[in-house]
Amino acid sequence: MPLNLDSVSQQIEALAGDLQAQGQERAERLRAALESLATADGDALNRKREAGRFAWPAPRLPKDPSARFDPVAAPPDYRALATDGSHIDVERHLAARCALVNISKVMLQYGARPDARLESAPTLYTGDALSIHVPHSAQVYPLDGPLLGIKRSIDEVVALADLAEETAGDGLPTLALIDGSLILWGPADQQYPDEVRRVLLEERLLPALDRLHALSEKGPFALAAYISLPAGAGVANALRLAHCPYPAPQCDQYCGQLPAGQRPCDAVGGLLDRDLFAQTLAPGQRSALFESASSIVERYYKGHEVSFFYLNAGEEIARVEAPAWVAQNETLLGLAHAAILDQCRRGLGYPAAIVEAHEQAVINGSDRELFRQMVEEALAGQRLPVYTSGKAWSKRTRWV
Repeated sequence: MPLNLDSVSQQIEALAGDLQAQGQERAERLRAALESLATADGDALNRKREAGRFAWPAPRLPKDPSARFDPVAAPPDYRALATDGSHIDVERHLAARCALVNISKVMLQYGARPDARLESAPTLYTGDALSIHVPHSAQVYPLDGPLLGIKRSIDEVVALADLAEETAGDGLPTLALIDGSLILWGPADQQYPDEVRRVLLEERLLPALDRLHALSEKGPFALAAYISLPAGAGVANALRLAHCPYPAPQCDQYCGQLPAGQRPCDAVGGLLDRDLFAQTLAPGQRSALFESASSIVERYYKGHEVSFFYLNAGEEIARVEAPAWVAQNETLLGLAHAAILDQCRRGLGYPAAIVEAHEQAVINGSDRELFRQMVEEALAGQRLPVYTSGKAWSKRTRWV
């Protein structure tokens, strides 16, 4: 039967009422957090966190976390690069075990010699290519689900390094953009062993980042990752330390028995970073730089440690991540800041190069259905059995 929209409507109205009731209390927490941000000594808060066991993930803060920076002028002539990807995962209802990954490459050149390059390359994965073999071990991990998504994200960075090398050499200032985070291994991926991380990160991702770094040593070249509508709360979480009454926080020991809302640090809890910076950044401004304290970054990203800042892009507060070799170079950091703003202006609120890369990479619903048909027709042409599950067949067949 169809969705009971009357019931859903009543529940949505109740949700809206709850949010309205919570508005005043949230406004008080936001006001307290903004006061803490304005007066925070980042060095002192970092030392306090390191002295104990802090329950909330938080970045390393700069001396003045509330600092704001205006952009420099974007170069009149520059190049923007971006890659993106989409994939069709292994489908158990399909007659053959396979996956398709489509990676796009986009180059947009502005100024006296405008140019553009838009392309994508699909790759079919079958057989042994659909597994990750752990060296010196009998273990094999299927390349599907979250693991295929991680590999695709890494392939996007490899494609970006390829594109950057193919277009380099003329000294034109260049911004290379990644859609999403530079940290391509999150807490949800801890189910995979160190050997799988080494195969993907050490053998694929880090060499690509090394190639991009090498280009920055030959001319003005900045790499950045753009996160739209970021859900990060690291900076906001770090402000909890300013409200912790203990010199060395031991969250579980001191406050573990207290319900949420009654802990001292809850006076500034439950906020997102973008809530803070929406109040403090003028259009075009960026925040101070914050250093990721991710254990994956600390362990694997040697030379490419990730820093980030928040940017008022005009239409939204975005999070921009950059490797250490950009974050620690004022010229490259300024290029990233200015060029991203220019890209957002050209893309009506979102970086134009990423918009084009997405358009080239996307696999829509009709593409997915055509892919399934092509697989079945190819198998039938070779006189191989073409089968599907009863569940899949019932969804494709009209019946009463």
